[in-house]
Amino acid sequence: MNGTTVITGADGYLGRRLAAALFAGGDDHLVLAVRAADGSELAVKKRLLREELGEAAATRTRVVAADVTQDDVLAEIDPATVTRIVHAAALTRFSTPRDAARRVNVDGTARVLAFAARCAHLERFALLSTLYAAGRRRGAVNEERLADSGFVNAYEWSKWAAEELVLDSAGELPVSVLRLPTLIADDGAGRVTQYNVFHNTLKLFHYGLLSLVPGGRETPLSLANCAFTVAAVARLLDPAVAGGVYHVCPDPADTASLGELVDTAFDVFERDEAFRRRGVLRPVPCDRESFEDLLGAAGLLRAGPLHQSLASVSPFAHQLYLPKTFHNTALRAAWPGYAAPDPTALAHAVCARLVATRWGRLSEPGNGPAHIPGVTNEPMGRAS
Repeated sequence: MNGTTVITGADGYLGRRLAAALFAGGDDHLVLAVRAADGSELAVKKRLLREELGEAAATRTRVVAADVTQDDVLAEIDPATVTRIVHAAALTRFSTPRDAARRVNVDGTARVLAFAARCAHLERFALLSTLYAAGRRRGAVNEERLADSGFVNAYEWSKWAAEELVLDSAGELPVSVLRLPTLIADDGAGRVTQYNVFHNTLKLFHYGLLSLVPGGRETPLSLANCAFTVAAVARLLDPAVAGGVYHVCPDPADTASLGELVDTAFDVFERDEAFRRRGVLRPVPCDRESFEDLLGAAGLLRAGPLHQSLASVSPFAHQLYLPKTFHNTALRAAWPGYAAPDPTALAHAVCARLVATRWGRLSEPGNGPAHIPGVTNEPMGRAS
């Protein structure tokens, strides 16, 4: 008999792609839980998910309204039928206020866990977390439960606190915590349909609004694309794979440094004629005190573009002074087909598309890779 997989946050950037992968790669029934204020919003989200999954999915999928801030979050679902739960619903901005992060990311996880406890045939409860649940710790971070080491922002804290709830349930439920890296593209071609702190920082550099780079050039940055991440999560949901903590990220050997990524970005930027005309210099690394001074100056110009742009960057920037190496031994052991994207090639492809589309303001030409006059889309070698 086929099982039933519940995905919360199924209309999100990662959730809907995971739903498509599970539909294509298995025979489970899928219950896609989305947040909808009323019937009209639910109808729109149903239509969009049908477009994402295709008409054939109608026979094996059901879309239900679910608000993780409400006690009856999954009331429309019969727990007796559920075999897997992927909890992807969350507030994911680094600037999320603490109260909101607690209400959605922590208390919401507790509510979904309470539902899971009523699922007599549950084979896996998977929480999609973040590598930055590691907070302010430095150095090696292994695939294990983490102590509270302090946090740069409320988002990091909330994901760590959610992990604690899930791991506390390990004796009673078959749980996994899947820590994800920063996703900078949909796929290896560098397509970007969701922008985050990575893209916003590059935009500041490209338009000459930020001349300093917070953090050290050697700080590793764990980046991936959505296609790699979805494939890894789908693999880790396999009943043959043991539960536990997994780092769904590239191996340290496949992780670029901050300096390498900045150099790659500017190698792309400098082949764009409009960028060259502006004469923008490559940014200079700065210490924490200098960056704090910059944030203070920007705060005095609340109506200016610098303050508005830094608002999305500053809640994460302090992580760049806390270098971490994320090990993924458990992931590689569980996934024989493991193949992480090359970080420099991925960054090159993303930067080429960002410049070609002016950060999404222009349409890409055709369905092929974005093209910038004078810029090849072939990946460049890693900077030394």
